[in-house]
Amino acid sequence: MSYAALSLVVLAAFIHAAWNLLSKRAALAGPSFVFAYNLFCCVLYAPWALWILARGEMAWNLPVVGCILLTGVVHLAYSLCLQRGYQVADLSVVYPVARGMGPTVSTLAAFLFLGEAPTSNGILGLLCVVVGIGLISTQGNLAIFRRPGGLTGVRWGVVTGMLIACYTVVDAYGVKVLAIHPVVLDWCSNFLRFAFLAPLMLHDSHGALKRMRGKWRLAVGVGLLSPLSYILVLMALSMQAPLSIVAPMREMSMMVGALFGMVILQEPVGRWRIVGCFILIVGVILLGAG
Repeated sequence: MSYAALSLVVLAAFIHAAWNLLSKRAALAGPSFVFAYNLFCCVLYAPWALWILARGEMAWNLPVVGCILLTGVVHLAYSLCLQRGYQVADLSVVYPVARGMGPTVSTLAAFLFLGEAPTSNGILGLLCVVVGIGLISTQGNLAIFRRPGGLTGVRWGVVTGMLIACYTVVDAYGVKVLAIHPVVLDWCSNFLRFAFLAPLMLHDSHGALKRMRGKWRLAVGVGLLSPLSYILVLMALSMQAPLSIVAPMREMSMMVGALFGMVILQEPVGRWRIVGCFILIVGVILLGAG
């Protein structure tokens, strides 16, 4: 993996944590916020995508169209699940769990479907991910699982993480095998999310505008940062960086996200949640260490 690709992944991790903080602040807006920030994604990145298309830098065929449609659907499900998770649980729970599950599954999928050689540290890494998630969700107190809603944040984090794994593998195949330009792939995905949500928003436009009151700046921020963080990752993959290394490395953002939750949102993080984040990071590093 080149230093250029490494730099792109590290930068993407910090940008990713930043836009998730903004998204958490707008959690109550739900799908309306997802629609709004995808609108800004489409507008802000349209000149870049159109410039690439005008230059004829990529070929269009049935597999390319199918890949774009699939990633649009999976990204929509991911966005809605993540936003719902932020509605019902802390950023410092949902975000690390989602980011920890994503590389675990996507790394295994890379071994199974993309022909990347499995690592000898895979099982140990997987165990670390499980332990880390347990500490993050319980803060060292297993009795929390018996409380009403004790697993809510974990459930939404796990579902979101599974969807992260799905779109990571699909998009890696798109840029590495089908040679889809990263910017075009991401822009098309955002446009599809916008198009899928538009009928729902138009059906209740008054309610959508009411839920978005005071949150438009946050939507602009996410609309700018969310595509940028992912485009950087796709660019690293298009430089032939292995998915089994890129997927775990970008998850350093989970520690940044947990710290954002503690320092900025004043969430009760505690030492066990921090320890869990460290173990989770060790786990995802082990998954890509081979």
